[in-house]
Amino acid sequence: MSTGALLMMIGWQGLITLIAGYFFYRVLTAKPKPDNPADEDSYSENDTEDKLSEN
Repeated sequence: MSTGALLMMIGWQGLITLIAGYFFYRVLTAKPKPDNPADEDSYSENDTEDKLSEN
């Protein structure tokens, strides 16, 4: 393997590692989203009539 090819391979691997590390950092430090109140249930159309009458 030539010196140029080795340097290019190491450079690309380093760049990809930095990009992956950046996104891991973003995921691990993200603030959690606030929970939705019960009246904003996106699956309310899946509730049966028995469950709806309890509210």
